[in-house]
Amino acid sequence: MKAIEITSFGAPEVLREAERPAPVAGAGEVLIRVAASGVNRPDVLQRTGNYPVPPGASDLPGLEVAGEIVSGDAAAMKDAGFAVGDRVCALIAGGGYAQLCTAPVAQCLPVPKGWSDAEAASLPETFFTVWSNVFDRGRLQKGETLLIQGGTSGIGVTAIQLGKAFGATVIATAGSDEKCEACRKLGADHAINYKTADFSEEAKRLTGGKGVDVILDMVAGAYAPREIECLAEDGRLVIIAVQGGTKSEFNAGLVLRRRLTITGSTLRPRPVAFKGAIAKSLREKVWPLLESGAVKPVIHSVFAAGGEPSGAAQAHALMETNQHIGKIVLTW
Repeated sequence: MKAIEITSFGAPEVLREAERPAPVAGAGEVLIRVAASGVNRPDVLQRTGNYPVPPGASDLPGLEVAGEIVSGDAAAMKDAGFAVGDRVCALIAGGGYAQLCTAPVAQCLPVPKGWSDAEAASLPETFFTVWSNVFDRGRLQKGETLLIQGGTSGIGVTAIQLGKAFGATVIATAGSDEKCEACRKLGADHAINYKTADFSEEAKRLTGGKGVDVILDMVAGAYAPREIECLAEDGRLVIIAVQGGTKSEFNAGLVLRRRLTITGSTLRPRPVAFKGAIAKSLREKVWPLLESGAVKPVIHSVFAAGGEPSGAAQAHALMETNQHIGKIVLTW
């Protein structure tokens, strides 16, 4: 099969097309002929040597794919309601930048009716992440206020739509007026340009001084103390990335007085059973929203994966500009 390898740690150009042996599905797995692969920030971190591959995972980047099941564990497929030939999208621990990849059956979901492979490949990483962190860890409830840092990222556009779909008031931050307008078009009630306004003060103003109930944070670092300042009583700060640094200094007195929760998680190293439980929740509660059109795919760019320089390299270069709104996808 053709695949995109990280030939050495470095700039996007280290991503090059290569020939690899086809993987073989093991117990509880399926083999997918990949039509499209999602591109995510962890792929960039892996390429630069800042995200070690979990034990047992493929060294190839790529955490989400869409395509057709070509073989697999028959009993596991039957239990999950899948069969050879079915179109699926899947969350994987690596190996998505390839024409074939294996995936745990439990982490597969059907391609929503009417969706293309590229659209379906944009789903797993962001939807699993948002559901696990905003709804499971963050316990977002109808009528509460959700603040999303980075509203036009793949995670952000998903969180905006799901937050609104489940009855929350949504505030999103973004780095330009154009991106703020894109957040509002996706359904955000308010959008804050963090380059021209203090998001913490604006969040307090927009909530009449009450503060927000849940914050989905991909920055951490210097953002954390300002986020704690704008959390409501019993508020929850959920950290899913540390683009602003791993160290923060904040007012612990506010945490005590307002009964705040500070939590965080990474999804990639979690066991299959954990991710399978998220998949079940998504299939039951979110997939009907996708098929009805209430939640829509947001694709910024699609690149053919191979070539010279590879489309994967071009996709990573685009991601590093932070100019994209929504997802970046590779096709085979």
